[in-house]
Amino acid sequence: MSARPLLNRRLDGLGTTIFAEMSALATATGAINLGQGFPDTDGPDSVREAAVRALRDGRGNQYPPGPGILELRQAIADHQRRFYDLSFDPDTEVLVTAGATEAIAATMLALLEPGDEVIAFEPFYDSYAACIAMAGAKRVPLTLRAPSFRPDLDELRSKITPRTRLLLLNTPHNPTGMVLTAEEQSAIAALAVEHDLLVVTDEVYEHLTFDGATHVPMATFPGMRERTVSISSAGKTFSFTGWKVGWVMADGPLVSAVRTAKQYLTYVSAGPFQYAIAEALGLPDAYFDGFRTDLQRKRDLLGNGLRAAGFEVYQPEGTYFITTDITPFGEKDAYAFCRDLPERCGVVAIPNSVFYDDPDAGRSQVRFTFCKRTVVLQEAVERLGRLAR
Repeated sequence: MSARPLLNRRLDGLGTTIFAEMSALATATGAINLGQGFPDTDGPDSVREAAVRALRDGRGNQYPPGPGILELRQAIADHQRRFYDLSFDPDTEVLVTAGATEAIAATMLALLEPGDEVIAFEPFYDSYAACIAMAGAKRVPLTLRAPSFRPDLDELRSKITPRTRLLLLNTPHNPTGMVLTAEEQSAIAALAVEHDLLVVTDEVYEHLTFDGATHVPMATFPGMRERTVSISSAGKTFSFTGWKVGWVMADGPLVSAVRTAKQYLTYVSAGPFQYAIAEALGLPDAYFDGFRTDLQRKRDLLGNGLRAAGFEVYQPEGTYFITTDITPFGEKDAYAFCRDLPERCGVVAIPNSVFYDDPDAGRSQVRFTFCKRTVVLQEAVERLGRLAR
């Protein structure tokens, strides 16, 4: 057999994800899994029953339309108008995908050529690096630094070169919980217009903001509607992460380009669930407000417990993750800390260093999730208290 490596060299170093590794560790040790960001309860009963109804009525059990069912595309367009006063044509400017992860992959494959540069916030969700690599492009990290994790806009400007093709933004930001302000986004938009850059925004945590922080889509800023690909999904907002229903919203030619790549990935997916998410997007404001309030309460419960256990806690403005620092324990290696944590106190977390190109930048940072039942978080806080004792 050829001595040539089997794995495409573009994916070198992108083996098993940290989420799979740490979730397996949780299973093996019986630890509470506060690593991978999935809820431990289902979303609204009405949404789940809508999926059951679609299954029984034979809607979506065969291939749905390539762009997604019209009911969902219309619901996505209505959602954008309702919350952000953005207008999208459901026929030409909305594309349903197999979660936001596929949306990002299809967008990178469609819009990038080998040698293009992509500026992305670091730490970044691990699929960003893989998708950029598969497109043959080069990622250029803009490092967000503790404690505020705010982007340095002067540094951003300095990283733009003639090879820069697009900016890949994530707000609210995973894993730091930073939410871009309107002023920051306005400045980023001005740079994009000045340098004729595309902007891809991962907005899956759009409804999960706290303490008065609000999400404002990049597409609302002057000059951005025609150059922004907005990506979101149902999993984080409605707690049905296993359904994998996401979407892309953009100007018609951009959506057409992304659809060209997407059709050769999954083609279509989640037929009956699309009908259910169409109903979910029309839920009253009370649902979205209640969900946000509940998560903020859980954030505070876990955050207070982490502080009491001895962590330095960076208070998140959004998402359902808390980034901490282990330096107060006299430790620096978050990866080793997370491998040992299940045995020390029966809790699993994620080392932030895996989200950096430069692992030293996040060497001592650990991420916990709070999208769990209150009783589970209370038990986790009790266990984490062993570190202090």
